[in-house]
Amino acid sequence: MNNLDCINRLINCFTNLPGVGYKTAERYAYKIIESDSSFTEEFITAMRAVKSNVKFCVTCGNFAEKDSCNICDKRKSETVCVVRDPRDVIAIEKSGAFRGTYHVLHGVLSPLDKKGPDDINLKSLLVRIREQSLREIIIATNPDVEGEATANYIASLVKPSGIRVTRIAQGLALGTNLEYADTVTLSSAINNRVVL
Repeated sequence: MNNLDCINRLINCFTNLPGVGYKTAERYAYKIIESDSSFTEEFITAMRAVKSNVKFCVTCGNFAEKDSCNICDKRKSETVCVVRDPRDVIAIEKSGAFRGTYHVLHGVLSPLDKKGPDDINLKSLLVRIREQSLREIIIATNPDVEGEATANYIASLVKPSGIRVTRIAQGLALGTNLEYADTVTLSSAINNRVVL
């Protein structure tokens, strides 16, 4: 027996979410059908609220409900951490290791995907560099080809201003056995070693 058209439409909507295959989407759809109407209404209300209320901070590009995000409202810093997307801000904030401000690129340079400097949030970073008294830009893009290319491009733009440009260290995760590490990660760990 085939699903009703409305169930199929819901399943198809769920399959558009990252990491959700058909079987998982089907389970989600059936959960919605089996749930009471208060759950469904809460789910719909939450989705509508996110779509209508969440925007991007005019200063850094992070998630915000007004013109400025909570971090830019509360912190004044001479150090800006540049990240790919708002999820990276959340990850760094959870670590508690950084108390400065951020700049969200909303992507990285990727010629294969036809993403160049004008397709990511770089212009506002250059405005911040000109208008704020910054001492350091920390580039925290992913350690892949696109992330490295983006980091190098940003460094080439920022260095002439005299602001210190750093890159987050890369290497082995705690608890990793050397024999199982890939060569790129192991090489990065050796090159980014620290003095004890």
